[in-house]
Amino acid sequence: MNALETISAVAQKTGDIGAAFYFTPETVGRGKEFGLGGFYFYIIGRGGVLGDAEPAVVHSAFGYFNPGMIEKLWNGGREKIAPRDAAREYIACAHAHGRAHFADIDGLEEYVAAVQKIFDAIDDSSFALFAGLKAEPVPSDAPAAAFHQAMVLRELRGSAHLTAIAAVGLPSVMAHAIKRPNDVATFGWAEGEVGEPTADDIAKRDRAEAMTNEILEPAFAVLTDDEAAALIAGTNAMHAALNSAG
Repeated sequence: MNALETISAVAQKTGDIGAAFYFTPETVGRGKEFGLGGFYFYIIGRGGVLGDAEPAVVHSAFGYFNPGMIEKLWNGGREKIAPRDAAREYIACAHAHGRAHFADIDGLEEYVAAVQKIFDAIDDSSFALFAGLKAEPVPSDAPAAAFHQAMVLRELRGSAHLTAIAAVGLPSVMAHAIKRPNDVATFGWAEGEVGEPTADDIAKRDRAEAMTNEILEPAFAVLTDDEAAALIAGTNAMHAALNSAG
């Protein structure tokens, strides 16, 4: 299996895994302990690895969202908790989610090592959110470590994709509207504010998807066949465990 095939095999499932803890009752409940609603904790928790930055900086790393929504949630969140503290609390929720669902999965140590090899090989220039999260410590226990690595791997693809979207000249909100047309309002955009994507927009988005894979290909190419197999097996097992949990 070549690098592009490996990327294709794990991309969507990694996205699902890495986001699985975002709005669980446990994560939302932890945010409420700091006086934060679910979306406030999501924004400052996920973005807190950037430090006490201005909202525009956070938006540049997130993309997709209405900048006004980011400003409201980020500023509201940091009135309650320092961004770096929020990030560590949010990451701890991720680790707890892994421990709750992955304790019976074999082969997670090999998965963690394979992902780390990708991280060691990637040039993270321009990947601010990924670089910030990658700098956080990986837990010592395999279930939490595997979830951690999947979460960071999700941010790697997300950061690479934002770079690719910019490279093809497509606004991130339009890329979002093409992929998730029913979620535009959830990201802070009023009805009719974004507009309908054109054929040219869709072509650019398809090119950005291909370019994302091209950006990631050299780092995935460092994996041996056995390491690629461990990456895929771990991804499949974690995804299945989360799906079975409902």
